[in-house]
Order: sequence, then C-alpha cells, then structure tokens
Amino acid sequence: MPIFNGKIFSVRTDRIRYADGTTQSLDIVGHAGSTCILALPEPDKLVLVRQYRHPARAKLWEIPAGLIEPGEDPADGARRELREETGYAAASIREIVTAYATPGFCDEVLHLFLAEGLAAGTARLDADERIEVRVVDLDAAWELYESGELRDAKTLLALMWLRDRQKSTFADCGR
Repeated sequence: MPIFNGKIFSVRTDRIRYADGTTQSLDIVGHAGSTCILALPEPDKLVLVRQYRHPARAKLWEIPAGLIEPGEDPADGARRELREETGYAAASIREIVTAYATPGFCDEVLHLFLAEGLAAGTARLDADERIEVRVVDLDAAWELYESGELRDAKTLLALMWLRDRQKSTFADCGR
C-alpha cells in the first residue's frame, strides 16, 4: 500500500506471509538505486567530494555519487555523476560492487564503480548542490575517517576495497 511518493524515494507498507502461515506488515522505502564512483586520477589517489548532509548535521567527505535516473544504465549514471559533481571524465569505468544499502527497510541497490584514466573538466552541479572536491591519497582518506569527517558506508566500502586492492598489488610484487 503506497504511503508517500517523493522526489528521491517512496514509502509503502507490504504485507508478507511467512512459510509458517503468519503474516507481518513491513514499511519499505522504495528507491530507484544509486551509483557511486571510486575515481582514481592516479593509481594512489582518489577523488572525494565534501557536502552538507542534513540527516548527519555535518559536512562529510564522500566519493562522488548520485541517483540513477529512470531507465538509465548504472554505468552511464556513474559517468554522469562523476562529471556533474567533479568535472572529471573517465576513460574507463567498471562496476566493482553491487549491494543493498540498507536491506532491512529499503530496496535501494548501490552500484560502486571504479573510474580510471580521468581527464579534468568543469563540474556541472545541480542547483541544490554545494560541493567541494579534493584529491587525496588513501592514508589521507583514512585520516578523514579517523577525524569523523568521512562517515558514510559507500565511501568506507570503497576505501576498504581500494586498501585490499593495494595490498594485493604489493603482494604480487613480492613485497
């Protein structure tokens, strides 16, 4: 049963029946899905954006991200969001993780992409966006986490993936 339809998400109540015959009502947040981009202008550097996040009541550092438009391929959405938020265009982009953001109450699927071969350009921010862009190394990104300025799950997932990739690369080199 639909309860709310907004610009970014909707809310509905689903009634489900379990195998044992019992039923339950669940409130579900409906979301079109999102794309997020681990953008590497150099092998040891990543692009972060800082913006005010009202639910957190703070300006947070994150990887670029945004909503997937209706009918849009997630990879195309990743390219679009990267250009809009940072000005960068990627020569190559590939999906590295697909996951439910918060499956206990929301059907949002998060698509994490790796973008490499970046060419700088001019950001094209939406009217409601106030974004600062910074290129940092992985250690600096973890320092932002330690200071409390980087706290969102998609960025932490990207940082963990990148840290694991770097460890694997060093192991392959015999280090």
